[in-house]
Amino acid sequence: MAIEIAAESPLQEEVRALIAELNAALLELTPPEFCFHMTVEEMAQSDTTVFVARDEGVAVACGALKRHEDGVGEVKRMYTRPSHRGRRIRVAIVARIEALARAEGMTRLVLETGDRHPAAWTVYEWAGFSRCGPVLDYPDSQWSVFYAKPLVAEVA
Repeated sequence: MAIEIAAESPLQEEVRALIAELNAALLELTPPEFCFHMTVEEMAQSDTTVFVARDEGVAVACGALKRHEDGVGEVKRMYTRPSHRGRRIRVAIVARIEALARAEGMTRLVLETGDRHPAAWTVYEWAGFSRCGPVLDYPDSQWSVFYAKPLVAEVA
C-alpha cells in the first residue's frame, strides 16, 4: 500500500507522538535554546497547515506550512520515523507544502534547520532550496542552517 499524505489536525494523539519524537531527536543534536519548536497547539492555529504521511493508516511522518506576512511561507516540523526513512516521504511532504504555498499565492518559502542534519539539507536542496542567511526572526548561530526558495508564478 502506498503512503498517503493529507492535511490533518496536529491535535491527534498519533501526531502528538510524532512531534514528541521530533523534539527528542532535535534535542540530541542541538542545544535547547537553538531548537525552535512549535507546539502542537501552535501548529493547530489557522496560520499553519500540517501534513501527515500515513502508512496503512499509521502516522509515520509530518511537515507543516506556516504562513507569514509578505507572501512568505515557512517549512516547519519536518520529521519521518526512522522505520520509514529512505522512502522519499520527506520529499513528498515538501512538495505538498510547496504546492499549497503556490496555490495560496506565496512568493517565497524559507526554513531553518540544524547544522547536524545533512539528510534534511539533501531533501531541501533536491527540492530547489538554496542556502541563505538568517530568515524571519531566527538568530544567526552556528547551530542553524537557513534555506529559501522563490516561488515564481508559472506561465499558463
